[in-house]
Amino acid sequence: MADNNTIARPYAQAIFDLAQENNALDLWADGLSVAKLILADGAVIEFLSKPALLNEQKLDFLCEIFTTFEEQSSLFMGENKLGFNFLKLLIENDRVSILPDVAEHFNALKLIVENSVDVTVTSAVPLDEAQKTAITLALKKRFAREIHMQTEIDETLIGGAIIRAGDVVIDGSLRSGLSGLANVLIT
Repeated sequence: MADNNTIARPYAQAIFDLAQENNALDLWADGLSVAKLILADGAVIEFLSKPALLNEQKLDFLCEIFTTFEEQSSLFMGENKLGFNFLKLLIENDRVSILPDVAEHFNALKLIVENSVDVTVTSAVPLDEAQKTAITLALKKRFAREIHMQTEIDETLIGGAIIRAGDVVIDGSLRSGLSGLANVLIT
């Protein structure tokens, strides 16, 4: 049986193409982000998988949840037929659980079109603005793309930073350097 990632890819491509045609990439990205957040709670997916529920009940339940995020999820509200019909299609095909994966693929496609990359910089201590600017400029030069950076703190790092940009991981942490030095000394 195919995993959610494999199943989600064609759905993401189809809605991406549709969103691009309708100049609605941001609307879809926002709505899918909310859907990912809602479905990250396994209890929602578990509830929706109950065989006693009719598809209409599942759709009503999800739409009700989306109304609590009205600003960010107008994509799935009744007035937006494309988003509403997409949600209905997923329910009818018993594919609601792939929505978080669809969101991931959609965002990856959107970043390519926007010529940008999401970057997470993990450091032991908070970075100051000069450090953030220097990292952003270096990454912009390396990837030749716009950089959307967020930072995280990991107090278990001794020093340095770990940078994740898509599939690329740059481990400039002191722990990594010490491990490398230990390996050299052992051999």
